[in-house]
Amino acid sequence: MKREIRIFFTALMFFTRIPCPKWSDHSPEYLTKSSRYFPLVGFIVGAIGALIYYLSAFVFPHSIAILLSMVATILTTGAFHEDGLSDVCDGFGGGWTKESILRIMKDSRVGAFGVIGLICIFSLKFAALYDIDRRQIPFALITGHALSRFAASTLLFTLDYVREDADSKAKPAAHRMSGISLFAGACFGILPLLMFWNAYIFLLLIPVFAARWYLSRYYVKWIGGQTGDCGGATQQICEVVFYLSFIALWKFI
Repeated sequence: MKREIRIFFTALMFFTRIPCPKWSDHSPEYLTKSSRYFPLVGFIVGAIGALIYYLSAFVFPHSIAILLSMVATILTTGAFHEDGLSDVCDGFGGGWTKESILRIMKDSRVGAFGVIGLICIFSLKFAALYDIDRRQIPFALITGHALSRFAASTLLFTLDYVREDADSKAKPAAHRMSGISLFAGACFGILPLLMFWNAYIFLLLIPVFAARWYLSRYYVKWIGGQTGDCGGATQQICEVVFYLSFIALWKFI
């Protein structure tokens, strides 16, 4: 049990700015196994966003409450996944070979494709959340963050890590996911759907994993596998796909 707790705090420390016990660190041994807790970290991040939205809605208009919840999740993670999305947009937008794509993604500077990608994803996220029933937004935030991180983490189960730089801090976390970790991640990522008390909600797994499938094929086509940035981009896109699909589903049930 102590070992699993340490693995969990390793994941929490790696993916968020939430204070963790002093004895937790970025040990490669635990970071390699931490993928099973990525969706649980997403649950926590989504819960923080949901809490900020709930409290803000008592004081501010609906639109401002949504923006504050988005800011809260970004601050909680240090824009970890948003940074990955920006790098993927720059890399795949500006590169035409595997080498050039990986080189551009590694560049810390943000280019035009990255800025445009972030504007699009933030705009879609805000617009989607704005159109979701206000009573459902806290549950949608929690589920969207947890499920999208599970979808992103499954890239570790199916794709190889393609960066060759041995000093990459993300490399230990990018090792192949074990079957046990995949099952644990599925529990943390999918079970939040039960909060809606509606069996139809599970239909949203289809568009989310369809997006994940398309992205994985796209990554393999161009770079032969995945990187940490690909995981971040997948999380952001699958989160938005969940919100958009949520709106579409509620129009027909």
